Amino acid sequence: MTTTAILRLEYLCAVIPPLLKAIDEEVFSSKPHPEKWSKKQIVGHLIDSATNNHQRFVRVQFEDKPLIRYDQDKWNDFTHYQQMNSLHVIGFWEAYNKHLVQIIKHIPKEALSRECQVGDNTFTLDFLINDYVHHMEHHLRQVVSY
Repeated sequence: MTTTAILRLEYLCAVIPPLLKAIDEEVFSSKPHPEKWSKKQIVGHLIDSATNNHQRFVRVQFEDKPLIRYDQDKWNDFTHYQQMNSLHVIGFWEAYNKHLVQIIKHIPKEALSRECQVGDNTFTLDFLINDYVHHMEHHLRQVVSY
């Protein structure tokens, strides 16, 4: 399953940035409601997800059931994506995910069954990698059609 996740992630890194850059700046930054994220903030959330999953993908290989969690709303608020340049947010999303592809490609097969604690749940590294890509696709569908 990890091979499929790698292929999906590579595909998304190739296809999504031009689609994001084609979105009008006003539309990309517009919040549908004061309590809802803009498209730019959704992409920011995906950067935060990459950041936290980066830790999971690496630490689970050498720590016993590391506990890694984050408050997605606080991360988004205190990273200030809404105030950032859209091209910076898009470029960083792309670069970070290309980096994660390289990390995932080098994870030994036997490490995929190692476990990580996420909140009150425990998941294998294989599950976390696949779930990461699935989560990303879910949010990207909120932003663009691909």
